[in-house]
Amino acid sequence: MPARVASSAATMLTNLGPRSVFTASTGLKLPVIGLGTFLSTDESTLVKSLNAALELRYPLIDTAFLYDNEHIIGKVLKDWMDNGKLRREDIFITTKLPPQGIRVEHVKEFLEKQLKALQLEYVDLYLIHHAVGYKYDSTIMSGSEGLDLTTDHVAVWEEMENMVDAGLTKYIGLSNFNVRQIERIMENARIKPSNLQIELHIFQQSKEEQEYCERNGILITSYATMGSMGVPEGFFVRKIDNPLTNADVLAIAKTHNKTAAQVLLRHMIQSGIAVIPKSSKLERLKENIDIFDFQLSKLEMLRLGVLDRGEYGRRFILEGMFSHPEYPYSRKTQ
Repeated sequence: MPARVASSAATMLTNLGPRSVFTASTGLKLPVIGLGTFLSTDESTLVKSLNAALELRYPLIDTAFLYDNEHIIGKVLKDWMDNGKLRREDIFITTKLPPQGIRVEHVKEFLEKQLKALQLEYVDLYLIHHAVGYKYDSTIMSGSEGLDLTTDHVAVWEEMENMVDAGLTKYIGLSNFNVRQIERIMENARIKPSNLQIELHIFQQSKEEQEYCERNGILITSYATMGSMGVPEGFFVRKIDNPLTNADVLAIAKTHNKTAAQVLLRHMIQSGIAVIPKSSKLERLKENIDIFDFQLSKLEMLRLGVLDRGEYGRRFILEGMFSHPEYPYSRKTQ
């Protein structure tokens, strides 16, 4: 599989295929595309999606403790492996430590629970799901009352490193952290973060994070690449324009005889950013991985790059976290 080094939107990566990887300075080889499973909790629907994705040879599955679907993914993976249709080394599994587990004494407990649910001996990549920590018996649905205001990123990161030493995960990384928080970890890390997973789409391009990660050999994974417009209003989201109906995106799609979704995904991977689109529809699963037979021109990449609105383009706004000292983003809701 051809490897590509982490790159910013200023660098065009064109020679890519569905089994290509991006390579971090830690040695992590991250598939450029995978299947996202956020809000996929209906078992029959998710099983169909997973089976279809594996048939289409999606190389990565992204999940999390908070998604409440690791047990479903585990059943499907076991079935494929037991039947000789899949080898463990041929599928990349990313999962995440939940906010209520961001304490030294709970990291291993949660990872072992997650491995049991996934029916795996190790995951390929384990991320701290959010910079904000919650009390052990709370969740992000608990609002500000559930916050653990003593979150210590450096101490938790040291325990994440111990999970690598124990063979429970191959690589470790972060999700929903800002540059200042990443820098603090980098300054104290024995094992550096391999990956940062963040909201990243044409209206929220996180350019500061892109630049920092490129300089430091950290790979970025985009979630909400198409705006996550299917997430119900009020579910920690605010209304933004739909990237799929943007005039510039549609014009570029017409030029290449592709869909708007394919252009948005291509924009990311051609910028050196991995993507994890989700879908329960077979045709959409096929469409999402069919992005390797065309290239965006430099002018088209620039045309999409100037659509960035910074914090005003952010879709996921978690107001219940605002009072936490480690909330990573702007607290403005409009």
